[in-house]
Amino acid sequence: MNIQAELKQTIKDLVDSQRGILAADESNPTMAKRFEAIDVTSNKESRRIWRSLLLSTPNLGEYISGVILFEETLGQKDDHQTLLPHLAWEQRIVPGIKVDKGKGALSGAPGDLITYGLDGLAERLAIYKQQGARFAKWREVYPITDKNPTRLGVVANAEVLARYAAVCQEIGIVPIVEPEVLMDGDHDIQRCAEVTEQVLNEVFTALKLHGVILEQMLLKPNMVLPGKDCRTAEPREVAEATLKILNRSVPAAVPSINFLSGGQEPEEATANLNAINQLATSQLATGAPWQLSISYGRALQQPALKAWKGLSQNLQAAQMALLKRARLNSLARSGKYQASDEVNIG
Repeated sequence: MNIQAELKQTIKDLVDSQRGILAADESNPTMAKRFEAIDVTSNKESRRIWRSLLLSTPNLGEYISGVILFEETLGQKDDHQTLLPHLAWEQRIVPGIKVDKGKGALSGAPGDLITYGLDGLAERLAIYKQQGARFAKWREVYPITDKNPTRLGVVANAEVLARYAAVCQEIGIVPIVEPEVLMDGDHDIQRCAEVTEQVLNEVFTALKLHGVILEQMLLKPNMVLPGKDCRTAEPREVAEATLKILNRSVPAAVPSINFLSGGQEPEEATANLNAINQLATSQLATGAPWQLSISYGRALQQPALKAWKGLSQNLQAAQMALLKRARLNSLARSGKYQASDEVNIG
């Protein structure tokens, strides 16, 4: 199969009208924080057990089409000696890989950040592909303050995302492009909308400049939300603001928009996704040419982590918690989720 055919097949396997992507690519320091909250020590073995638990959840493939993995997970096996990427694909869940190397300060733009990892990216991607990864993810973040993001911050981050995406497609790996406008701060929803539109416009300008094929990539943006220290927004308000910006900024050629949860609580992330899809299909909306799906991490995993607590006897309960959230988000994909489903669906 040639590279173009590989990219098209991966998009076909990842994108449909019911499923979404599970982000299980937490770095080791992040995983340590998640495990600390349930009194579990984070080490290579405990992380292997946790991610094996996720990927072996019965029927998960009905609601999840892809999983983003951390580098160490690609080479790990479950208790039956099945490689974890193969375990995912047994349920037709496409294995993917996070390829960025963390973030740091952007020189010349105080308060803005830039993500590292472009050096040697092609060589790493070739290895990841041999290990079973068929798509990749790269995250750039944009803090909102009175001065941020600066023009330099918006342009520099877009350039990095575009360079990453172009390298992925040359290798035959579908890129997930993740520009995240952060929720930290007291800014209102209008300020988030303004920044998100600037960011997305710049990202797609850079992607086109670098020759990235839009039909063979996925976008993982933030929803348009007020800052954590501002008032909360109702799902309808989030949906209206988010769809307005996406319709202004994202070309119809992009097959799917897979939202990040970005610090939202699991129920909140599901309710907002539901409202976005309801509005997108209503007569009042301008429409949405893309699939509107998820690439949630904590908003899928948090209930399962709380149920597991690092104990083998809780494995089934943890898997049931994960499956429930995946199913609820699948309902939200078609605007059919109701708050009562949190109780009525097991």
